[in-house]
Amino acid sequence: MTEIEHVHTNAWRASVERALADGERFGGAWATGRGENPTWRALLVSGEGSRVLSCDAAAGAIDSIVDLVEAVGWDEREAHDLYGLTFSGHSPLRALAAHPDDPAQWMTPVSGDGVHQVAVGPIHAGVIESGHFRLHVIGERILAMDPRLFYKHRGLERAAEGRPACDALVYAGRACAACSVTNTVAYAQAVEGARGLQPDRQLRVARTVLLELERLYNHLHDIGAICAGVGYAPGTMAFAALKDRAQQINLRSFGHRFLFDTVRVGRGAAQLEAAGVDAALRDLRELRLDSSAAWRELEFASSLQVRLGGIGILAADDARRLGAVGPAARAAGIREDVRATSPRLAYDGFTPASIRDPAGDVGSRMRLRAIELESTYDMLEELLAKPITSGNTIPAGSGTALGIGRVESPRGATVCAVELDGAEVSRLHLRTGSYANWPALAHATAENLLPDFPLINKSFELCYACVDR
Repeated sequence: MTEIEHVHTNAWRASVERALADGERFGGAWATGRGENPTWRALLVSGEGSRVLSCDAAAGAIDSIVDLVEAVGWDEREAHDLYGLTFSGHSPLRALAAHPDDPAQWMTPVSGDGVHQVAVGPIHAGVIESGHFRLHVIGERILAMDPRLFYKHRGLERAAEGRPACDALVYAGRACAACSVTNTVAYAQAVEGARGLQPDRQLRVARTVLLELERLYNHLHDIGAICAGVGYAPGTMAFAALKDRAQQINLRSFGHRFLFDTVRVGRGAAQLEAAGVDAALRDLRELRLDSSAAWRELEFASSLQVRLGGIGILAADDARRLGAVGPAARAAGIREDVRATSPRLAYDGFTPASIRDPAGDVGSRMRLRAIELESTYDMLEELLAKPITSGNTIPAGSGTALGIGRVESPRGATVCAVELDGAEVSRLHLRTGSYANWPALAHATAENLLPDFPLINKSFELCYACVDR
């Protein structure tokens, strides 16, 4: 059950300030309600759980909290573009989801002798979503980078409105292929929480297996992508092949390489009988041996290693200030992982990964993923010790109009908020780990050389589609 505290608009800023002083952390903000009755909400997270702070947004401008919580910057900008909300003190309130023609309305102003701009995208050579990066440089030194996304904003959240909660799950699931399990589990948790339901042990195990299989192929892919960022073809090819093998395990075990349609609201959808479990374990053990051998090759590839240190640094203080999550934050020394506090999943006794001397650079982000691969293999070995049954949900309290799901994706904490009107969805909001980390990527890019931007970008390996929801 999610606690909602309604405060007067004039008390919004002071209420957030008190929450932060009490040790609560910002987990995302969103607008809800259309027409004459919009509402502005923020998720606050602590060791005891989470709650939602809410205020009326119909009276005019809301006091911005961007100076208190820099991570709210994108949330406020998006609410301004899509809901027409204004935020006093957030100046300039640059466009985010909207794409005005005037560069001054969305770009950071940079001027001076020798300053020029380099535009990358939105159309890229690879098969990826549209994303534009405007780099302000002197010579080859990057002064600032402005990401411009939302090119294919699909209106998935709006499309979910008015649909039965069970049917609307597909909109969260198709927001991003690489995070499909994360997004649908977060959605299911939100709806089940709003309905006062709790997953039983079998359902928690099944969902955790799916989440770790998703993390497995993503981390293998991301290590290979970093190799590609420095032109180290042996590593790129080796980890691309390993990623493909991981997705073949997904296909054989649960019917889809990206694990589509393996999550349902209120019940389980994934099953794996004894023979399937044995086959999956056998394949995972072979994959673990080969991925460990491939990683050792990377560790001794000096031409690769010399390109990773000191590039794209995201320091711990900046990671906290910007609200970075997932491997990007943990590589900077912030040991926060939603898996450590996930009672609706089977992460019993989980401890967030850490690396020695976390420098917050490309090399640290790469090593962090390698360490997390080992813990993922360990968890899958334990969870697949017996057949996977679909499981179910059981009553655990009274229902509410709002539910929150928080799940650790391969890129960090993903938040799904679902507001219900009877059996139908009145508001769906999805804030993924990628969404949270784009500002951190922009910060880590500054003060680096222009040719290093693709490498830094690949070390974060964020989803465009998660933003274009």
